[in-house]
Amino acid sequence: MAVNKKLLLALIIISVLLFSAVAGVQRVNSEASNLLPSPPLIAMPEEYINYTIISLNGSLWAKIDGTYPLQIIFGPEQVYIWDSTSYKVVSDQLALVYPTPPGTTNITVRMDETELSWDNYTEIYPGILHHTAIGDWSMINCTIYPIPEYFTLKIHYEHPVMLINGSYTFLYDLNISPYLSPWSTKSTAYFNIRMETNYTSLHVNTVGTDETLNPINHTITRDDTAETITFQTESECSKPLLGDVLITFTTSKAPKAVEFSYLLITLSIAVIATLTARIAHRRKYAGKRGSSNSLSE
Repeated sequence: MAVNKKLLLALIIISVLLFSAVAGVQRVNSEASNLLPSPPLIAMPEEYINYTIISLNGSLWAKIDGTYPLQIIFGPEQVYIWDSTSYKVVSDQLALVYPTPPGTTNITVRMDETELSWDNYTEIYPGILHHTAIGDWSMINCTIYPIPEYFTLKIHYEHPVMLINGSYTFLYDLNISPYLSPWSTKSTAYFNIRMETNYTSLHVNTVGTDETLNPINHTITRDDTAETITFQTESECSKPLLGDVLITFTTSKAPKAVEFSYLLITLSIAVIATLTARIAHRRKYAGKRGSSNSLSE
C-alpha cells in the first residue's frame, strides 16, 4: 500500500511522540533524544490478556501473559532524525514501550516466536513515566527490525498485587487509542483471570482519566482448583474510551504486611516488659545493698 506522505509528515510534526505498542502513547522528554520514531498506523482488532493470581510466600502475585496480533497499515515506516532543517531516514524499525507495575519481574517479550531484547526505558530517562489511576509506572522498551506487515507480540511479566485501602488491587493499562483509526475502527480485549487464591468482595471496573469507576459485566467459572473470571471490553474509533481495567478484591486472611506489623508490635511489647522487669529488679537489688552497707557502718 502506498504511503500518504503528507499525512505521515503531518503525524510526525504534530505528535513528536514516542509510539507505544500495546501501552499507548508516551510523550518524549526533551532530554531523551532527538531520534523520533515515525508513528505508523497499527491495527489491533483483538488482544488476549491472561492473568493468574497466586499466593507466593504469604504474598499475592499476578502473572500476566498478553497476546497482541498486530498489522502495520502504513508501512513499514522509517525512523527519522531531525537535523534542524528536515527529517532524514535512519532505518526501517519500530520502537515500542510498555508500562510495568511496581515490582515487575520475569519479563519476556516475543515477536511471533522470536524473543526480543528489552531495556528499562525509565532507568535511562527517569523523567518518563506512565500515569495510571494507582500511580506512575516505569516502562520498558524494545525495537522491532525489520517490521513485518503482520506479527504477534507476546509479553509475559509478573508483579506483586498491591494492597490499597485494605483491598488487593491490580490494573491493566488498556490504552487502545493508538490502534483505532478509520482503517481499523474497533478493538476487543478478552480477559481471563484465574484466581488461585480464596477471595471475597470482587469488583471489576474500568477507570477513566477522571478516575471514575464503571463496572464491567463478567462471568465466573470454577474447576477443581480455582475460579476464573472472564470478560471483554470493546473500544471504537471516535467514541469515548473506557479507560484502564481495575480489579479489587479482599481475602479472608490478613495481609502479610499487617501480620508483620502486628508481630513487631507484639515483640516490642515483650522486649519492653522484659527490660522493665530487669531494671526494676536491679534497682531493688541495688537498694538492698545500699541499706545493708549503711547498717554495717
